[in-house]
Amino acid sequence: MKFTSNLLLIVLSTVVLTSCASTKNNAIYDNGIVISDPMEEANRQVMAFNQAVDKAVINPIVTGYRAITPKPARSGIRNFLRNLKSPIILANQLLQGDIQGSRDALLRGIINTTIGIGGIFDVAGYEGIEYEAEDFGQTLAVWGVGYGPYMVLPFIGPSSLRDYGGYLADGFADPVRLHLFKHDNEWLYAGKFTADYLDLRESLIDTLTEIEASSIDYYAAVRSTYYQHREALIHDKDSLAQSSMPAFPYYEDE
Repeated sequence: MKFTSNLLLIVLSTVVLTSCASTKNNAIYDNGIVISDPMEEANRQVMAFNQAVDKAVINPIVTGYRAITPKPARSGIRNFLRNLKSPIILANQLLQGDIQGSRDALLRGIINTTIGIGGIFDVAGYEGIEYEAEDFGQTLAVWGVGYGPYMVLPFIGPSSLRDYGGYLADGFADPVRLHLFKHDNEWLYAGKFTADYLDLRESLIDTLTEIEASSIDYYAAVRSTYYQHREALIHDKDSLAQSSMPAFPYYEDE
């Protein structure tokens, strides 16, 4: 636990310091968004690796998942995974000072956990209380912390230093993780992360395929789409996906 706490403090400190630094020397302006991509060459290499893995492994798995899992079942799995995020979403809404969002997150968690049978059925959504993805990266943005450098990590994909720090904070504070780790059920949390990742990739496969087929520079197109997606989430607008980027991978307490 001490190791994890120190790691969290180091990452978040780096996020704040780097994000506050000037990006004038490598700034890219895209639809009014200032993007810092000082590691573009390395990012492109990682992205090429990720594309190869996607085509060889991830996309066939996603295609198989779609083939053997009916759409209603996939929706139920998605609803269940969203419901597990309710405590983190509620916490971030409160940290952002969003009273309406906090109320909706609380009501969604209560209604879907009870009437929705653990969240399998989105009863709250049927009643007009829409799902709103919130993470600590968005909270940092509301507090005025900039993106920091754009990053592409193996398997996980595109993000920014600030948002990866946010995912780490959310993962560390996740009550589901804390409960499972306390009872030596780390494998269940690993399963949850895998399910989250598969669900996210299934929701994005058509969009990413279309972007790749229609863009001259796939890397630049994905980078632009990522920032537009994050800006939409930060300002509570419609986005390209129903959820935020993947939660940070689980890690062992030491």
